[in-house]
Amino acid sequence: MTQNLNLSTGLVATGTPLAMRGYDVVSYTQGTSPIVGSAEFAVVHDGATYYFADAANAEIFTANPARYLPSFGGFCAYGASVAKKFDGDPTIYKIADGRLHLNLNQEIHAAFLADVAGAVAKADTAWVTIADQPVASL
Repeated sequence: MTQNLNLSTGLVATGTPLAMRGYDVVSYTQGTSPIVGSAEFAVVHDGATYYFADAANAEIFTANPARYLPSFGGFCAYGASVAKKFDGDPTIYKIADGRLHLNLNQEIHAAFLADVAGAVAKADTAWVTIADQPVASL
């Protein structure tokens, strides 16, 4: 079920929706700015397509997807902390305790950064209830 993933509308060549707006999730851990991936290096995981900058990053992801997937299905981490599913912008993020957290916009990101640990704890609790709920129902 893809209710718990923030996916682009429509399908890509793999036949599943695109996750992370095409950003390479492995690139966040490589000490540079996030990189937009390529359809040439697409990997389907749990009903979503992830693009990678190269075959090496695709292989790294395939070996351990949980390490690279964004928290809260790629929805805004601050939104999840208030039991909502806001869009997560892959260019507005924070890596904390080894987890990639996206946020809706810079204003929300600032609120998230004011108490990352508290927001993540609230989001982890709320996510249990909202993960499989349609966005429109929240």
